[in-house]
Amino acid sequence: MTTHSLAARQSRDSTEEDIMFELKPLSRDAVPAALEKATRYRLLNEPGEAQSICLDVLEVDPENQQAIVILLLALTDRFGKGYAIGSTQIEEVLARLTGPYEQKYYRGLVCERRAKAQLHQGAPGAAFGAYEWLSEAMRWYEQAEAIRPAGNDDALLRWNACARMIMGNHLAPRQAEEMEPMLE
Repeated sequence: MTTHSLAARQSRDSTEEDIMFELKPLSRDAVPAALEKATRYRLLNEPGEAQSICLDVLEVDPENQQAIVILLLALTDRFGKGYAIGSTQIEEVLARLTGPYEQKYYRGLVCERRAKAQLHQGAPGAAFGAYEWLSEAMRWYEQAEAIRPAGNDDALLRWNACARMIMGNHLAPRQAEEMEPMLE
């Protein structure tokens, strides 16, 4: 076997196996600056970078609520952009939120962002799906409103935004179709 074919075989063999790296741990002192970077990457429309930073922070500080929120937002930034972001992945992150208000508020935000992604895609039936997601978001926001901290009207602002989106896009619930039995 020639050197060239041996190198080609080794290359092919290495691509057939998953390559694994031992990730380098973040120091606890670097967490605040890392979270600032994650926020900046989100604002630069780089949710993958923000997600990676948050995962590094959560390795050294698993309960860091700011990292969990930024991670959730980074995941939802990817809705409707061709990334496979599953409900299970979102639920796992939501479950890490410790406050009941935050749980309800961010569940509403996830639903709202799913609705926006559906509207943006514009597929047949998207308006009905968007209406359903926005309605669910509004229910979560109402629950969050009931237990919100004093002076925090974020849930009301989001509820109003959902209502305006429904009205502005003339969204409505899907009508139940009456089906006639087929005659054979």
